[in-house]
Amino acid sequence: MISDLFAIGRDTPVIIQGVTGRMGRRHAALMRAYGTRIVGGTSARPGGIEDMPVFGDCRAAVAATGAQASVVMVPPEDVLAAAVEAIAAGIRVVVTIAEGVPVHDALKLKAIAAAAGAVWIGPSTPGMARPGVVKLGFLPDIALRPGDWALLTKSGTLSYEVGYRLAARDLGQSIWIGVGGDVVKGVRFADLVEPLAQHASSRGILLVGEVGGTEEEEFADALIRHRFQKPVLALLAGRESKQGVAMGHAGALTFGETGTLRSKRERLEAAGAEVFFSLDALVARAAALSPSSNHDQSKEHAHG
Repeated sequence: MISDLFAIGRDTPVIIQGVTGRMGRRHAALMRAYGTRIVGGTSARPGGIEDMPVFGDCRAAVAATGAQASVVMVPPEDVLAAAVEAIAAGIRVVVTIAEGVPVHDALKLKAIAAAAGAVWIGPSTPGMARPGVVKLGFLPDIALRPGDWALLTKSGTLSYEVGYRLAARDLGQSIWIGVGGDVVKGVRFADLVEPLAQHASSRGILLVGEVGGTEEEEFADALIRHRFQKPVLALLAGRESKQGVAMGHAGALTFGETGTLRSKRERLEAAGAEVFFSLDALVARAAALSPSSNHDQSKEHAHG
């Protein structure tokens, strides 16, 4: 359930699948240094690394550590098997970061996660974080600052810049969720509207979208359906993209008028969101809507 995602905290036991690989080792250490409770990992070469137990499979890892979340750091062709293994072992939140996961694998994984009531973030995501508390993935620390804006993103690089510029203005995020840019994915923007309406720590939503796909339109429909009352500021990237030219994420496709910046802007504004095409304008508006006491609130979030 999506609520499991919002319950991730300092005490949540997390494992890294593929932890003995170069990326697995590096980011396990970085996540642990940030405060994430990394309790172990899995690998075809079980053993131990840097005071961390490494198991041969997720079932053994969960039995020994009580892990509730997993960050999957394996090649794209191995993501389906690894994520299914995690879900079968009882993992509630699975984050898969690899780019290039086959669409058919993503379709299977989406169905399996839904049937099990597990939350899957990915594929091709930088992860998620509750700044000052925990992060799952490789979101850069310099862009993470405790605050009260929920940051929802497709693009990794663009969202890092948004986070960094928010931090430079003494603003931050209550939660940051990178849904990824693939056509078929686990968590989508629209799935997060209802829980964020109830999320007391979030004053509003900063949405980092882009040309192509229908996700922003679906999000707009969800805002109306759930009668979302908090501020929503949306950045739409790709204003200079050329029709018929392949670029960006695998999911950045347009179909007639659907998926265009015009379609997204009209639907978002009809749902009450403010739409921006400039990163500076988005951040400036977020600052204007934030109270002068935001810095003190950020400190409280950091210790919450």
